[in-house]
Amino acid sequence: MRELLSTHGLTPSRALGQNFVADPNTVRKIAALADVGPGDSVVEVGPGLGSLTLALAATGASVTAVEIDRHLVPVLRDVVAGTDVPVRVVEGDARRLDWESLLSASPEWALVANLPYNIATPLVLDLLAGVPAIRRMLVMVQREVGERLAAGVGDGGYGIPSVKVAWWATAEVVGRVPATVFVPQPRVESVLVRLVRHPVAPAADVDRERLFRLVDAGFGQRRKMLRRSLAGLVDTSEFVAAGVRPEARAEELDLAAWTRLAS
Repeated sequence: MRELLSTHGLTPSRALGQNFVADPNTVRKIAALADVGPGDSVVEVGPGLGSLTLALAATGASVTAVEIDRHLVPVLRDVVAGTDVPVRVVEGDARRLDWESLLSASPEWALVANLPYNIATPLVLDLLAGVPAIRRMLVMVQREVGERLAAGVGDGGYGIPSVKVAWWATAEVVGRVPATVFVPQPRVESVLVRLVRHPVAPAADVDRERLFRLVDAGFGQRRKMLRRSLAGLVDTSEFVAAGVRPEARAEELDLAAWTRLAS
């Protein structure tokens, strides 16, 4: 990895949160956890120099790799040239892509990504909300971010992302990745989070936008009782009808309770 960077005069970008996985056992583990193979369509976000891309291609899956850094794109294309199943390399920003066009070749996709801290949560939520063709994800993120995505009531990281992810998918932390496998080595531990989209929305008759507004308001003042943080949004009779104590705090409510409040 270091030789490849040196040969092409490249330096990992801090602004883009670039930390490249340089351990073959780690990328093979990730590819195995992604559970993909021949006949599967995989989109990888942030392939960097292609170590994970090669491991995914080795499973026999059809891989589309989306890279934002124009300096890395030609190197990535060289790295993946000659794989048994050709890898499609696309230069673009995952937050601004025309996902419908990009994924038009297949009705169902798996996403695999090593995501920088600053875009991980919004990108995962945007893809869950707006790209239904992505049926499952395996994302590598900073440990605290991953724990928030997969948290439930009673977990320390439980908050807004936890509830919103639970609306769309099941999520669980399925592995830890030490800092030592990256070049350059970050100062944080990473985890792998698996997300599997629900076949149908958990409560199709509920106004999702209202539910999310309630969640935002409740956790926006998480130290306050719900009767205060949701004042003007939920009245006393609605708390009673939903079976939710007005004295409760946002962190005490699971998705089912938030759904009852929203309805």
